[in-house]
Amino acid sequence: MVQRLRYRRRKSYNTKSNKVKISKTPGGRLVYLPRKKLGKRPASKEAMNGYKKVRLHGIPAVRPYELKRMSRCQKKVNRSYGGCLDHKSLKNRIIQAFLVEEQKVVQKLCKARSKK
Repeated sequence: MVQRLRYRRRKSYNTKSNKVKISKTPGGRLVYLPRKKLGKRPASKEAMNGYKKVRLHGIPAVRPYELKRMSRCQKKVNRSYGGCLDHKSLKNRIIQAFLVEEQKVVQKLCKARSKK
């Protein structure tokens, strides 16, 4: 005997937003449960050394509407540029900034020596 499914919505088109799952209730009926669309984890703002953008760790993969309802501490990682850059890109930026400063110091020393 085939059981008749109970519909929960009237949208009849096979679109991404209209996916459903068949579930059996405790009463033994089969019903359609609408599936929610999957989210993606945010990607880093800059591509590191020409590679593609990296998905950020520690940030949940949810839809934008759910992201809007989450608190700020859930949407970012606890470090500088936590929700924008991945750890490798941030490390490279820090090293690059340090080397630039060192280069400026060396140039000042060279100018001072040449004047003497």
